[in-house]
Amino acid sequence: MYVTSGHDTEIRLTLEAAVDFLNLAADHDLDARALLDAHGFLRAKQASEPEIERIEERMAALLPEFLSLPTADADDTTAWVNIELERINIAPSLTIHDDAPLHIHWTPASAAFDDQVIADVLMALAQEVCDHGTSRFGICAATDCEHLFYDSTRNGSRRFCADPRCASRTHTADHRARQKSS
Repeated sequence: MYVTSGHDTEIRLTLEAAVDFLNLAADHDLDARALLDAHGFLRAKQASEPEIERIEERMAALLPEFLSLPTADADDTTAWVNIELERINIAPSLTIHDDAPLHIHWTPASAAFDDQVIADVLMALAQEVCDHGTSRFGICAATDCEHLFYDSTRNGSRRFCADPRCASRTHTADHRARQKSS
């Protein structure tokens, strides 16, 4: 992932990738390499199995903190993000590669892929917390789902995770309840 002049877009894409990763990992339905590749992490295809496994482990360790974001305050979130950032070697640099525009890499070129991914996620989260606090994170409103979502809508109206079945089931149940009460 990279940060360009579309900085907000890259933050959104990185946080959406992190949320997708965490939700699929929680469901034990994760193909980490494919997910990272689909979300634009350029080194995903070439990453070693140990690097992919470390990403899975490190993201799993972050899951409880991410799940707490919808109700967390900025001070608590700031504290844990700072602790996580201290654990990785962040050395920002400007770079151009692979037909991507000029962008920032948060880790040195020699960094392991898992460090790069975790740095990207944490830096995107740090920027989001600075810009909006934790208000854009929520838990799916479907009664049988506890997935996290990141709300990038302009009016903050998102209520459901990325699984379209959650919104559909809820809207259908609401419609049937209204029909029954009429």
